[in-house]
Order: sequence, then C-alpha cells, then structure tokens
Amino acid sequence: MYILGGGMLKEDFVIKHTKMIVLIVLLFFFYISNRYTCIIKLREIDRLQEQLKDVKSEALFISTRLTSNTRPSQVEELVKRQGLGLEKAKTPPYKLHK
Repeated sequence: MYILGGGMLKEDFVIKHTKMIVLIVLLFFFYISNRYTCIIKLREIDRLQEQLKDVKSEALFISTRLTSNTRPSQVEELVKRQGLGLEKAKTPPYKLHK
C-alpha cells in the first residue's frame, strides 16, 4: 500500500534525485526507440539484399541468353531463318592505317 499509495514518492531520496530519475527514464525511452528503428532498418536491409540477389540472378540469366544468341553459329542460323540472303565473308577483315 505504501508503494501503490504514492508514499514512496514523498521520500527524501526520491525528491532529491527526481532529475536523475527523469533522465534515466528518458534515456530508457530513447534506447527503446533507437532499438526499434534499428530493427526496422535491419529488416529493410535484408529485404533489399534479397531483392539484389534476385536482380543479380536475373541479370546473369539475361547475360547468358545474350551470349548464346550472339554466337556466330546462332547468328548464321537466324539469318537463314529470316531469309535475309546474307553470306559469311570469304575474305578476312583488314585494318586501315592512316
């Protein structure tokens, strides 16, 4: 009853150290809010890392498809299918010097 009735708040120790108790309570609230913010940011980092991993795998897949489509044999086959009438060069390319 002494604690619940508020008699403890009238003690000399509590009255003398009211500022310190308020400071400790404020620091405690700051600690809780800081921890909460940190947890939210860590979740965001995890989500972005998963998204980055997905994008990297998609980029690798697209790069692999592009590499396979630009092989000379694939290009020749595509030209034949399109009926463009192009032929492979019979003479090798040469450099022009100034």
